[in-house]
Amino acid sequence: MARRTPRATEAPKPPTRGVRASKFKLLLDTGMQMIQQEGHIPSIAEIAVRSNVSRATAYRYFPSRSALVTAVIDTSLAPVRQFKSTSPSGVSRVHELFVKTFPLFKEFEPQMRAAAQLTLEQWALERAGLLEEVPYRRGHRIRILEHALAPLAPQLPARQRIRLHRALSVVYGIEPYIILKDIWGLSDREVERIALWMADALVDAAVREAAGLSRAGQSARPANGVKAAARVRLPTRTGSVR
Repeated sequence: MARRTPRATEAPKPPTRGVRASKFKLLLDTGMQMIQQEGHIPSIAEIAVRSNVSRATAYRYFPSRSALVTAVIDTSLAPVRQFKSTSPSGVSRVHELFVKTFPLFKEFEPQMRAAAQLTLEQWALERAGLLEEVPYRRGHRIRILEHALAPLAPQLPARQRIRLHRALSVVYGIEPYIILKDIWGLSDREVERIALWMADALVDAAVREAAGLSRAGQSARPANGVKAAARVRLPTRTGSVR
C-alpha cells in the first residue's frame, strides 16, 4: 500500500479588511516579534496581554499555538514558497532552488527554530497522552521540492525519485542550520555551501544510479538476432529436421 503524503498544517485565512484585519495583523506581528526576541512560541494568552486585547479575542483569531506558528511561518517564508523555475533541467532546478531560497532561511531562523521546537514538544506530549491542542505539522517543503524535481520524472524510476525527494527534504529546511551551527559552530555562509553541496551530490547520485539501472536493463535483454537464432530448428544427424 502506498504511503500517504503527510499533510502540512494550513495557516488560518486572514481577514482582508476592517477591524478584524487590523486585529489579526496586530496579534500576528506581536507573535512574530516575541518569537524573534525570545526564541520560543509564546502562548496565545501571552500574545493577548502583549497586544492589549482580551484572551477571548486572541483565541478567535488563533485558537492554538499551532495556528499561530503556521501563520508566522507562512508569512515569513512566503518568498520561498512562491519559488518557480522555468528550467527544463531537474538538476539545474534543484540547484537554483537552493541558491535562491536556502539563504533566506537565516533571516527567519528564530521563527523556524521555534516551529521545530513546537513540533518536538507536541510530539512528546502526544506520546504521553497530554497534548491538548491540534498538533502543528510541517511539510510545505514537500511541494516546493516536488516542483524542483518535476523535470526528472521521465529520467528517474519512481522508487529512486521518491527516495531523492525524501533525502532532499532532510537538507532543505532549518535542520542543517541546527546541526552545523550548534554542533560545528559554522557560519551561515558555510551552512549554505554545505547544504548546496549535499543537494547537488544527492541529485547527481540519483541520476547516476538511474542511468546504471537503465544500462543494466538494456544489457540483460537478448538481441533480436539471438532470439531469432534460438527459434531456428536445427537438423538432426540424419538430416531430418527436429
